Amino acid sequence: MPLESFRRAGEESFLELVSERAETRDGAPWLLSARTEQRVSFREVRNRSFAWQEVFSSEGLVSGDRVGLLVSDPMAFGVCFVSALASGLWVAPLDPTTEIPNARTLDERVARLGLHAIVSDRDAPSSLDTKWLDLRESPPRESASPGAVASPLTSGGVILATSGTTGTPKIMALPIAQLVYTANLVARHNELTSSDRGFNPLPLWHVNAEVVALLATFVAGSSLVLDDRFHRTGFWSLMDRLEVTWINAVPAIISRLVSRHGDEAVPARVRFIRSASAPLSGPLLETFETNTNIVVIESYGMTEAASQICANPLRGPRKMGSVGPAIGVQLRVVASPSDSLVDAQHPGHVEIRGRSVIQRYEGVGYEDRFDAEGWLRTGDLGYLDADDYLFLVGRSDDVINRGGEKIFPREIEDVILGVPGVVGAAVIGVPDEVFSQVPVAFVQLENVTASTSLEEIHRVTTKIREELVNAFVRTRRPAALSVVVQLPANATGKIQKGELLSDAVAVIVHESLQ
Repeated sequence: MPLESFRRAGEESFLELVSERAETRDGAPWLLSARTEQRVSFREVRNRSFAWQEVFSSEGLVSGDRVGLLVSDPMAFGVCFVSALASGLWVAPLDPTTEIPNARTLDERVARLGLHAIVSDRDAPSSLDTKWLDLRESPPRESASPGAVASPLTSGGVILATSGTTGTPKIMALPIAQLVYTANLVARHNELTSSDRGFNPLPLWHVNAEVVALLATFVAGSSLVLDDRFHRTGFWSLMDRLEVTWINAVPAIISRLVSRHGDEAVPARVRFIRSASAPLSGPLLETFETNTNIVVIESYGMTEAASQICANPLRGPRKMGSVGPAIGVQLRVVASPSDSLVDAQHPGHVEIRGRSVIQRYEGVGYEDRFDAEGWLRTGDLGYLDADDYLFLVGRSDDVINRGGEKIFPREIEDVILGVPGVVGAAVIGVPDEVFSQVPVAFVQLENVTASTSLEEIHRVTTKIREELVNAFVRTRRPAALSVVVQLPANATGKIQKGELLSDAVAVIVHESLQ
């Protein structure tokens, strides 16, 4: 089980956790590669952390400095990530799938994040002013003794920035105590033990994989299989061969696993699959659990809360359409602008505070997200039921105002996602001369491409139309429906609604629903 002493986060050092795991788990594997035979044990992680401390110290880095981590190999990322945290450094994971910009642009990004150096397994741009530590040239060897920059748990952590697609990117610092506290909550909630083995195909430069996968398994003393991305071919045989007991996923992955390929078998040892990042439709959840006999734990989180806010219980009632009760945080739903608590079943603004929640953003411009009592407005809308289970209905900036009537896209999306053959749905508001805004829907269908026959597509869109007519009055139904080749999504599967009207989204069929 997770380390008891880390209930008092701040009284220990993260390096002590690394050392304790090396003593109690010794040569047991912490990380395993899904594509190679590579394994890294808890003892090797400790020794490599010691060696990394010597490297950091020799480069003039001290506890509290900031280091960018631009590493493509998942196994190398995991070791570097833990080593930097054990050295008391602030780690800024950078997306290795994007092309490295020119030196000037990268230097500007480094300045914005306040980085003192970058650790990478790629070539540095020429004329770069930032210190570049190339993993390929001098990867640190194992060392049997700690270096000179061991730090308290209160020093260092993770620096993350939003994409900035809707404005200036928000930069936030998540202290190591906050990360370990949340990782401990995740491990306990999912009942992780030393005999568990997780599987993570999600990007490691996002907080979900960093806390839910890397740190939660480390705190629990269990092991984790890392993959570069999700591969559908041979998935269940890989889970069986590597003895996986739980899977860290997103709805887009679950939708591809709902149907089996050929005679493939689902390993009985897989206890649950955790879903995060985007809404999971009730019909998809039910079908997946029926077809695989694997429990789906739908959850809700955000970077500001170190990845987890709510989660359905592993044992006990799991409510369809709900992301579960709050886990280790205070959560309330308030009206606007009065900020008074709303009654059960009535949507309002979701706010959170607690040990796992940041207290501010870096820089200026977002002070209004926090009130005087420390409550953070998440930007999500939802309601609590009588059992304090949270049901999300959308984002505050997604609400569609049709002639004064508020329409929540999530309600429409859930109906569309319940239609067989639909693998993705997104509803947005578009300008209208009469009603100010009207909803329109975009859908992605299973195995449909630009060459798919229109007759086959119309069979599904006809069913969508019927379900929408049954579920909503005319004024609340989408005005139009577009079938697209693929919905725009980020690396974690979250649909980027701001890109739906761009020319980059290929529309196969467009139909009026009025």
